[in-house]
Amino acid sequence: MSVTLSIRTPEVVPPRTPSLAAIVYPQNKYPAAAFEALVASCRRNRLSLAGVLQHPVDAASERRCDVLLEDLSTGRRTSIYEDRGAGASGCRLDESALAEVAARIEGSLGDAPDVLVLNKFGKAECGGGGLLDLIAKAMECNITVVIGVPQSNLFAWRVFAGEFGTELSADSGEIERWVEGLR
Repeated sequence: MSVTLSIRTPEVVPPRTPSLAAIVYPQNKYPAAAFEALVASCRRNRLSLAGVLQHPVDAASERRCDVLLEDLSTGRRTSIYEDRGAGASGCRLDESALAEVAARIEGSLGDAPDVLVLNKFGKAECGGGGLLDLIAKAMECNITVVIGVPQSNLFAWRVFAGEFGTELSADSGEIERWVEGLR
């Protein structure tokens, strides 16, 4: 009687390549509903989250600088724009507040979330600062990043994201299909 032994080689599954997804929107038309749909879809698909959602301080306000960032891990809300008074024109980013938010989010990356949600690839990121270090850290940890990108910053986004970048519209159906592909 002869016995034949077969050795099974374990299947090697390559590590998931992190992706960078941009929700592209027209200048000054932040897609809050698209980001809320993204977060809801991730939660339905049991994907863990870190990052922020952007909320207006007053929905009736004409001042687009009046926004708060809600930390998806803690619920804490932080204003990231300087209060320049009622007569001021234009927005001025409070860079220390943004750095504080980024540090809190970076701390939550240790929990190994599946998806990092960030509100905007803005002027600071186009200039090489802002949340770029946080995005790089997330990619090093194999965490998918989703960020809002206004049309005016799309070229800089494409240069930064390179082959890892994906562009999504603010369509909730498209976002849902993309999230389902992350599982």
